[in-house]
Amino acid sequence: MSVVKVCAVSMIGKMTVLDQVVSVCEALADFHPDNALSFFSDTKGFVTLNEPNPYAPALQRLREAVSLAGKTLSGSAVRQLPEDADLMEYANRYANAMMDFRSRQQALLQEKEAIARSVEELDHFVGLNVDINEMLQCRYIKVRFGRLPRESLEKMKAYNDNPYVLFFPATSTQEFSWGVYFAPLENVAEVDRIFSSLYFERIRLPASVETPEHAIEELKVQQAEAEAKLAALNDEIEAYFTAEYQNSLCAEKELERLSLIAETKKYAAQYGDNFVLTGWVPESETKEFFAQLDAIPSVEYTTEKAEGLLRNSPPVKLKNPKLFKPFEFFVNLYGLPSYNEVDPTPLVALTYTVLFGIMFGDVGQGLVLSLVGWLMWRLKKMQLGRILIPCGISAAVFGLVFGSVFGFEHVLDPMYRALGFAEKPVEVTASGTMNTIIFSAVGIGCALVITAMLINIYSCVKQKNIGSALFGANGAAGLVFYGSVVLFAVQMLMGLSLVPGTVLVVLLCVSLLLLFLSEPLVRLVNREPDWMPEKPVEFLMQSFFELFETVLSYVTNTMSFLRVGAFVLVHAGMMMVVFTLAEMSSGVGYLLVVVIGNIVVMGMEGLLVGIQVLRLEFYEIFSRFFKGDGRPFRAAREAAVLPENK
Repeated sequence: MSVVKVCAVSMIGKMTVLDQVVSVCEALADFHPDNALSFFSDTKGFVTLNEPNPYAPALQRLREAVSLAGKTLSGSAVRQLPEDADLMEYANRYANAMMDFRSRQQALLQEKEAIARSVEELDHFVGLNVDINEMLQCRYIKVRFGRLPRESLEKMKAYNDNPYVLFFPATSTQEFSWGVYFAPLENVAEVDRIFSSLYFERIRLPASVETPEHAIEELKVQQAEAEAKLAALNDEIEAYFTAEYQNSLCAEKELERLSLIAETKKYAAQYGDNFVLTGWVPESETKEFFAQLDAIPSVEYTTEKAEGLLRNSPPVKLKNPKLFKPFEFFVNLYGLPSYNEVDPTPLVALTYTVLFGIMFGDVGQGLVLSLVGWLMWRLKKMQLGRILIPCGISAAVFGLVFGSVFGFEHVLDPMYRALGFAEKPVEVTASGTMNTIIFSAVGIGCALVITAMLINIYSCVKQKNIGSALFGANGAAGLVFYGSVVLFAVQMLMGLSLVPGTVLVVLLCVSLLLLFLSEPLVRLVNREPDWMPEKPVEFLMQSFFELFETVLSYVTNTMSFLRVGAFVLVHAGMMMVVFTLAEMSSGVGYLLVVVIGNIVVMGMEGLLVGIQVLRLEFYEIFSRFFKGDGRPFRAAREAAVLPENK
C-alpha cells in the first residue's frame, strides 16, 4: 500500500552497442527512460540523439491498411520472410496492396449505394405510365421530377391564376408527395422560382430511362452484378490476408520493436563515440536487469536510490491490494503522489466506501448498484464499475442498520425481533433521530479531518519538512488547536469534563499563537537563512488574515460533512415521496410507481452521492495532506510514441 521503490540507472558504453542496451531496456517490462542530460550538472560536449524514427511511417502505414480493411493482426508470429528481407519495403508493399483492395472495395460500395438511391428515387414514380426519356427530350417544355412537402400542396392554391403551377403527384407519404411539373421554356425561370419557394426538391433522373418500372429492373440487374463483384473482391482480400498473415504479423512486431528502440534512443545522449542512457527501474527488478547488462561488452552502469534524486522527480508507480486498487482511479483524477509523498489510495478506498454506504443506505438498492457496477466492469471494462461494487455492498450493509429495502422501512422488522432487538437500529424518519444523524455526520467529519492532519504530519516528517510538521496549519499546532476546539465542543454538548477548561484555553491560545507565527517558525526549524520577516508590520497583517482563513477552513471543512447526514435524510424523504405517489394508485399501478420510483432514486441519488463523496475526499481530506504533483511511471513501451495498434 505504497509507492513502488525505484532507483535510477545510468548506462555508459560505446555507440556500437546502444541498440543492444536499448533492446534490454525494452525487453524489461518496467524500465522508465528519462532525459539523460538532466542527471548531470556539466553537460558540455554532450549531444542528444533526437534522430527521426525511420520505422514509424512504415509501421503506421501497415497498421492503417490492416485497420481500413477491417482486419486485425494478433497472436504470435512465425517468420516466413527471408532474414535479409527489407521489413520497411515489405510493409509498404503490403500496405499498398491492402489499400488498393480498400480503394476497389469502396468504389464498388459507392456504386451499390448509387444504384440503391436511383432505385429508391425511381420507385416513387412507378405508376406514371409515361416514357421518361421522351418527356425529357421535349424541346419547348421543361420537365422537373422531385418531391414537395404535403403542406406545400395546400399553398399551391394561392397560384391558381398561373396555369403553369401544376403538380402531378405519383406517390405520397405523410410528409412528402413525389411527382412532376411542366413549364414552357419562356416561363421556366418563374415556375422554378415558385416551386422553390414551396420547398420543391428536384430529383434528376437519367435521360436514358423509359418507364420507371423498366429502369428499376435494369438497375436491379446492375445491383446484383455489383454485389457479385464485391463478394469476389472480398474473397480476394481474405485470401491475400490469410496468405500473408504470418509475414505481415512478423513485420509488424519487428517494426514495432525497432521503432520502440528508435524512440527510446531519443532519451540518450552522445559524448564522442560513447553514449549515456538513464532511466528508472523498480528496485525489485534491478538484479535481473543488471545481469542482462553485464552480458553486453563495454557497458558500465551506476545506480542510485530515488530518495537521493528527488530533484529529478522520480516517476511514481502505485502498488495496492486488489481491494484498494480500483480507487487509484480517483487518486489519478486528482494527481499522483510525489515519490516521497503518502499514497492516499487506502484512505480513499475506506472512507469513500463507508461514506457512500451511509449516504445511500438501502439493502435492495445497494445490491442492485453492486450488480450494475459488476456489469459495467465485466462488459465495458469501466473503472467506475469496479468502484461501484464495494460501494453498493456498503450501501446494503448500512441499509441493514437503517432497515430500508427498496424504500420499505419495516420489511426487516421480523429479522430484528429474531435477533433480540425491539426495533431496527436507526429509525431515520423518527422525529428524535435527525439531531443524532446530523451530530454523527459532524463527528465523522472531525475524525476524518484529524486523520488527514496526522497523515500530513507523517508525510512532512517523511519529506524532512519538520517545520511544517510542527507549526503548519495541518501540522501539530493546527492539530492541537482543532482537537482542542472539538474536545471543548464535545464537553459542552455532552456535559462532560474530560479535560479542565483552563487547560483547553491554554492549548487554544498557544496553538493560535504558533499558527500566527507559523511562517517564520517553519523557516527557522528548516534552517532557512532568511527566516526573519523583512517587514514586520506587513507580516503581522498578512499573518492575521492567514490565521483567520485557516480557522475558517477548519469550520467550513467540518461543516461540509453535514451533507453526509443530509443525504441520509434526503434518501428517506425521496422514498417517502415515491410511496406517497404509489399509494394514490392500486394493483399494477402501485407496483409500477414503486419500481420506476426506485430506478429514478437509484440513478439520481447514486450520481449525487458519488459526486458529493468525491468532493469531500478532494476538498476536505486531500487538501490537508496531499499535493498530487507526481508523474506516472511509464515503461519504455508506454513512454515511446508509436502508431496505435487498432
